[in-house]
Amino acid sequence: MKAHVLCLCLLLMGWATAGFAEETPLLDVWCVDPLVKVFQDATPAASTGVDEHVARGECATFQLVLKPKASLDSIVLNMSSWTHESGAFLTATAKVRFVGYVNVDRPTQKPSADQLRQPPADYPDVLLEREVIPMAAGAAQPVWITVNIPLDAAPGKYTAQVDIQVRRGDNESTLEVPLSLMVYPVTLDKSRLWVTNWFAMHWPHMDINPEPESEEYYALLRRYARNMAEHRQNMALISPLALTHFGVDEAGELSYDFSRFDRWVCIFQEEGVIGRIEGGHIGGRTGGWLSQFGVSTWTVRDGAVVSEQVAPDSETAKAFYSRFFPALVEHLRQQGWLDCYLQHLADEPIAVNLDSYRALAALAREFAPELKIVEANHFKDLVGSIDVWVPQLNFLQESFDHYRERQAAGDEVWFYTCVFPQGEYANRFIEQPLIKTRLLHWINFAYNITGYLHWGYNHWTQDNPVTHTTRPHGGPPYLPAGDPWVVYPGSDGPLDSIRWEAMRDGVADHELLCRLAGECPDKAKELAARHVLDFDKYDTDVERFRATRIELLEALSETVRP
Repeated sequence: MKAHVLCLCLLLMGWATAGFAEETPLLDVWCVDPLVKVFQDATPAASTGVDEHVARGECATFQLVLKPKASLDSIVLNMSSWTHESGAFLTATAKVRFVGYVNVDRPTQKPSADQLRQPPADYPDVLLEREVIPMAAGAAQPVWITVNIPLDAAPGKYTAQVDIQVRRGDNESTLEVPLSLMVYPVTLDKSRLWVTNWFAMHWPHMDINPEPESEEYYALLRRYARNMAEHRQNMALISPLALTHFGVDEAGELSYDFSRFDRWVCIFQEEGVIGRIEGGHIGGRTGGWLSQFGVSTWTVRDGAVVSEQVAPDSETAKAFYSRFFPALVEHLRQQGWLDCYLQHLADEPIAVNLDSYRALAALAREFAPELKIVEANHFKDLVGSIDVWVPQLNFLQESFDHYRERQAAGDEVWFYTCVFPQGEYANRFIEQPLIKTRLLHWINFAYNITGYLHWGYNHWTQDNPVTHTTRPHGGPPYLPAGDPWVVYPGSDGPLDSIRWEAMRDGVADHELLCRLAGECPDKAKELAARHVLDFDKYDTDVERFRATRIELLEALSETVRP
């Protein structure tokens, strides 16, 4: 089989000339666990290679670090094919990307004790899909290698090699970095954990910004959906209200056209995200955080369609939803989507607006009893109004007995993180160790929480998200770095972050733990308990985590039946 070669050329520009003997290596190269964030002032470490242990269907990830000693003309990375111990080749797709740095301009309001650097500081986060980048002498540059392991890969050990060719004038040198990969006889296809990150329907900072409803628009939307599926997201927030075209029929009555909604659902379905459809919110706060909820309605006045926000217990609300909800339910039934559809009402109900939320739920219960209601909530006193509870992680901890009772009663319980909780809780904040982001889904397993929600997939503003990683917000003074987005705008689609990669691998870990729990529940619980000590307390030692994961894969391999 022909060797699989990945070549990257790095033009290293703008350095002062420095003299050195020909036998002196031009470049320091070492391997670092991809759960470790590498800063530009990192110092070389002794490393002869790196091993990765994965199930079939997972992504294997490696991180090399390059640190030029002086000005160079070029660096070229060539990666060989992966060869099985039997001599066969692994038919796998691979990516080699540079880890880019983003400026964390302000810290979280309550930084954790393990905050890696005090902002303002440059942190590794975005994965750049470029063949050429500038590099500074003496600055560490991580390289991120991902290998997608096929579902039918033969178990066993695979090896590959990265050749790094360095040239400065007439002086050339080649460094060889061996990589090894152990594939276990465990196959991961779909994940049972419900995962959603909310997608914004705009693309500031994109090199292309297609007109809404154009074919280019939908092609770009498809690339975003594919990115979500590649990271094991299996739900999409798609709003019937936002995507339905409301018109006036021949009788002068309000009409509904669901074709835009259908097109969105089909794209996310075809790309492997759905899973489940989250119907977007029908209401929201009428003012600030402490205000009551209103509900969006449409009506025909003087031959034109008019939209307004009204009280959920008003006659206007009832007049609209007594027609719209049944029409939506019937359409979902005809499309075969009713069983996988959940309905949001209004985000994050709290104690002061519970009555208006209950009125929203009453609308749905009366006119669409078939729909399950899902909600990110801060307050637990909504029994009967929510079917899928999504408390913030700290509220889940505070009222865990209540949520266990809801599970026993047949409700689902997920959790979410966003601006909060801060402090020692696991989250997606860029300042935190990367393993904390991965452990989010170990928390799911440890406490039998069946879903995870985050509001910020790509909520960029007009500020460049690489240079301005925090953003203004109407509630807290600002949203912390890592909260509003987990991908970055690329030239023709999303650029991954190392946090997004860690979340993907955490979802895979959750599935492995669930598989083991089906065979050896005590063993699975014991493995998870090694790293999730409490809702806000974890063992984040990377070497111990890797040892636990190998033990998990080995234990699962023993349960595989021929």
